[in-house]
Amino acid sequence: MSARIVVVGDVLLDRDITGSSERLSPDAPVPVVDVRHVHASPGGAGLAALLCAGRAGGLPGEPPTVVLVAPLAEDDAAAELRAQLTGIDVHALGHEGGTRTKTRVRSAGQTLVRIDAGGPGTPLEVDAGGLAAVLGDADVILVSDYGGGITRDESVRRALTETAARVPVVWDPHPRGGSPVPGCAVVTPNLAEARAAWGRLDTARAEVPDESLAEALRVGWDTRSVAVTAGACGAFLATSGTAELLPTVPVDSSDPCGAGDRFAAAVAVQLAAGGSVHRSVEAAVAAAARWVEAGGAAAFRDGRIGPDGPAATRRPASRPLAQDPQEAAIHAVAATRARGGTVVATGGCFDVLHPGHLETLRRARDLGDVLVVLLNSDDSVSRLKGPDRPVVAQQDRAALLMGLRDVDGVLVFDEDDPRAALDRLRPDIWVKGGDYTPDLLPEAPLVRSWGGRVEVLPYLPGHSTTGIVQRITAGNVDAR
Repeated sequence: MSARIVVVGDVLLDRDITGSSERLSPDAPVPVVDVRHVHASPGGAGLAALLCAGRAGGLPGEPPTVVLVAPLAEDDAAAELRAQLTGIDVHALGHEGGTRTKTRVRSAGQTLVRIDAGGPGTPLEVDAGGLAAVLGDADVILVSDYGGGITRDESVRRALTETAARVPVVWDPHPRGGSPVPGCAVVTPNLAEARAAWGRLDTARAEVPDESLAEALRVGWDTRSVAVTAGACGAFLATSGTAELLPTVPVDSSDPCGAGDRFAAAVAVQLAAGGSVHRSVEAAVAAAARWVEAGGAAAFRDGRIGPDGPAATRRPASRPLAQDPQEAAIHAVAATRARGGTVVATGGCFDVLHPGHLETLRRARDLGDVLVVLLNSDDSVSRLKGPDRPVVAQQDRAALLMGLRDVDGVLVFDEDDPRAALDRLRPDIWVKGGDYTPDLLPEAPLVRSWGGRVEVLPYLPGHSTTGIVQRITAGNVDAR
């Protein structure tokens, strides 16, 4: 059973407008940017949630189940956010004002201007009982504060304070947010945030050297540990009266945006997997360095990297069979949606792969930019095909599918039909093989409800998994 991480925080929509700038405006001495691309993706707690779902610590095994608790507006930008939070269970709170957006105009790898709009994003109509129930089921809670007001809300603070006594809380603070609640497992300010926080805590404004800030804040905030991130130096970690520097390898980068989210998400994932605070922070230091080196949040938004490093090319010639199929699906879909691409999904048992399957997968992949296979679990196949099926177990079926260059990820579902899995994934195109019309598919109305479309591809004649199994059972191994 996978760990459950609940991310609590402020969500915003990040947009990058990228282009070339080769002249100044005749109206004012400002650069003119000729737009080439516009990329949008979840920011703030939304990015943190995607990083957690992508197994931000690089651990083996199942990625965690991630729940996002955040104020969400009812507007087009919020709908875009929801559509891109693939694989995330969203517990929405009321939201004051429009969706907060941060739009960066970029040229030659540099940000020329940032435009903030929307908000304030203060939570409204918080259901204290519902929030307590969501937090109570968590293995780890990550608070991703982006100054929108969620960490200053009394109902939210009360629920987090009560839960912190029994569930590890990782708190990523913000200068305009509330102070961490007592009892947090780890608080992760950067050096500038730590200095500002100490100034608010100590009215006498006593000077504290950087290497002592983590311990001073640990005592002042009444938390179990504090990890102050210090850029190219690494992180200062204080636990139980001791402080030490966990160094990192310096990397070349002009844009560290998102490194704090990457760091906090990695700490949360490592703790959820049973790691100690020390080991979790060590892993997070390394993860943040890799993130910055690969291009940071801007590279994540335009699909050049996934949560754990450089993204795969559109059609990789090969992929390690050890890559987790569900993680691959989450990463591929998030990166594709971040760059405005088309997500295609198909489904089935795929018990014994044959040329008919390969043809369907190839043609499905040609319809978009990424293909995810929704795979019936072993129990589901047995109910549909009989007690002697499947011939090949679900883990091996998923691994075989992942070995195909046309498949970018696999999600296993346990129901008898894929509608619940489809509702979680919400692909742009749903592909089925067969000789029926799209209107006869029970999942067709669901797919169309979010603006998706259904495509039916004819089967390649003369190929059937059931026929192959029957011939093998009868002792005829020639399955032609």
